[in-house]
Amino acid sequence: MSSKTAGALAIALVASALSATSAQAAPSVVHFHGDYAPGTIVVKTGERKLYYVMEPGLAVRYPVGVGKPGKQWAGVTKIDGKYRQPAWAPPADVKRDNPRIPDVIPGGSPANPMGVAAMTLAGGGEYAIHGTNIPKSVGGYVSYGCVRMYNEDITDLFSRVSVGTPVVVTKR
Repeated sequence: MSSKTAGALAIALVASALSATSAQAAPSVVHFHGDYAPGTIVVKTGERKLYYVMEPGLAVRYPVGVGKPGKQWAGVTKIDGKYRQPAWAPPADVKRDNPRIPDVIPGGSPANPMGVAAMTLAGGGEYAIHGTNIPKSVGGYVSYGCVRMYNEDITDLFSRVSVGTPVVVTKR
């Protein structure tokens, strides 16, 4: 194989790998079974997926990072706030586990784990659906109970929903 051919092959393989990664990260419209009204967000913790129900039987699916073992929860809530470039104040359990973390990390800081946007969930202010400063964490059991999304995906979901949107979190 000539060095020119090998170089072209290497470039094609890298481009293919990069496009496959982007395709995996992109939200997709999928068939969705469940008794949820259009406009509902459903987080399936065991799948590490978030579904935005568009109509009966159809949803937009996003990969997400979810709670670590012992930090997972299930229930019904709603979005009670929407924020772009939010500052982050670590909850007490995060601060206890990481005492060197600052009391507040400004919005837009590369150290801010909220990413480009956050939607807070009703019921105590501890949990949110938000972006991330660590994209490789999406798809894992990584948080203290929040739902972590790629920044591109939280931007898309943020534009689709409003304050009051119902959110259902399941263990499966």
